[in-house]
Amino acid sequence: MQQININRNYKDRLFRLAFQEKGDLLDLYNAVSGRQYTNPEDIIITTLADAIYLGMKNDISFLVSDVLNLYEHQSSFNPNMPVRGLNYFADTYREYIEINGLDIYGEKLIRLPMPQYIVFYNGMKEEPDRVELRLSDAFLCQNPEENGCLECRATMININYGHNEELMDRCKRLKDYAVFVNRIRENERRGMALNEAVELAVNSCINEGILADILKKNRAEVCNLILYEYDEQKQLAIAREGAKKAGREEGREEGRAQGREEGREEGRALKCTL
Repeated sequence: MQQININRNYKDRLFRLAFQEKGDLLDLYNAVSGRQYTNPEDIIITTLADAIYLGMKNDISFLVSDVLNLYEHQSSFNPNMPVRGLNYFADTYREYIEINGLDIYGEKLIRLPMPQYIVFYNGMKEEPDRVELRLSDAFLCQNPEENGCLECRATMININYGHNEELMDRCKRLKDYAVFVNRIRENERRGMALNEAVELAVNSCINEGILADILKKNRAEVCNLILYEYDEQKQLAIAREGAKKAGREEGREEGRAQGREEGREEGRALKCTL
């Protein structure tokens, strides 16, 4: 079997690759929103390098009619997605206002596209089909009688295989994505090395017409991407565990130092008494 080298400079994600075509993205949007758009040209892509909405790195962002959509993919649960969304939308609206020459100091109400924020989750930790993450949950003040003046809501949708089946049935591309990721994990559970698990999943999905178009055209790229992301997740987990250990050791050292100081104080007090 050919060895696949991890491309550490590759920054894209399989999720974005799967929905890079406007037709596939429109199908996903219709499935999530319940709308029935049929013309892919109704979509205006605003992701990353787009000159209009350059500002923050995000997975997929686009305009459909009067709705500004931010779609993010997460392979681990992150309760801070609303904070990220707030930053993204603030930058986006700032650019939108400037480019369209809107006067925020005038007496006339300006019109802005409505924001929608969806987080597609496919991590290993079990999560519900849908969870609403709110910026207000991060506020230090949690007095129910007081409301902050800001809110940003992210709807986290679990796209692991077996979850949100009705949504999957409405968007074949999303279901194919879930099947492909699940096959890699199943192969690993059967004892395969990651390289082998990915290769076997790619071959079987191509044979069965699951994401076959992008897997055929971008086979090496997809394999590199998956290996990079798995390696990145492993390194992040190691770093987090290292930080926890360092914190515990720092706490123990502070406790020992405090104990030594208290012992010296008691010793000095004893001498004075004598």
